[in-house]
Amino acid sequence: MKTTKNHLFLFIFLLIILTSFINTSVPDPSQVKKNQLVGSHVLVYTKNGTGYVHDNTAAAVLCIQELGKSNHFEVDATNDPKVFNQADLKKYQLLIFASTNNDVFDNNNQRVAFRRYMEAGGGFVGIHSVTGTERNWTWFKMMLGETFLWHAAFQTFSIKNLDPTHPSMKGMPALWTKEDECYFGKELYPGIKVLMAHDLSTLPKNKMEEIKNNAGSYSNYYPAVWYQNFEGGHVWITTLGHAKENYQDPTYINHLLQGIQFIANEYKGLNYNNAIATTKDDPLKK
Repeated sequence: MKTTKNHLFLFIFLLIILTSFINTSVPDPSQVKKNQLVGSHVLVYTKNGTGYVHDNTAAAVLCIQELGKSNHFEVDATNDPKVFNQADLKKYQLLIFASTNNDVFDNNNQRVAFRRYMEAGGGFVGIHSVTGTERNWTWFKMMLGETFLWHAAFQTFSIKNLDPTHPSMKGMPALWTKEDECYFGKELYPGIKVLMAHDLSTLPKNKMEEIKNNAGSYSNYYPAVWYQNFEGGHVWITTLGHAKENYQDPTYINHLLQGIQFIANEYKGLNYNNAIATTKDDPLKK
């Protein structure tokens, strides 16, 4: 009888252990974050104003279109600023400005439509020379996080991953050595959260005086990739991606995809009740 009871107690003990293991091993579906990029509708915008035009835009568009096919989201691409009206913008979960530069809107009505889209909760991904876009529009520069100042020559240097736990940094190198342009900015907005930084010590020593002058109060590292929530919208910027070959490189493609996916997952729908701007230069929301 005693042996039978011992077997029973042992069976119950093992059952409790097994149940506990099962409960902790199977994720609760309500706690699994949905990939909101799947089924999203994305606009890639490529217009350049007067000035330098990158030769990477066609490669960037093709890359994002291929990402759309493999990750099940829809991609429209245009360089026509007429798309910046409320009716058209309401179709998109996020906008991607691919190496845009200088003035990319035809008029202030389009600028106001863009601003109101962001205020309503829209998403924005900016690639490479996007920091040189709309250099005379203060609100836009704050949304970007800076405006373009100068870049070092296209060369091999290193970029440090400052936040490897961030969703858009998953699988990215701790120190990413690649050929690119090391971008510097001015009018930096304090709301940005830096994810990757240029390692200035890996740039040529004979250019250090010029680099220090453009780095301003920064010392060994300078922002290269960042994000911020701004005026109701969600923003992710990478200054990397000068060469068209980047858009065939698996590491860079992963970098871009994860930035797009991060912004898609931040999207909570558009609510134009929160869009209060009536001019492009209205003060920031209180």
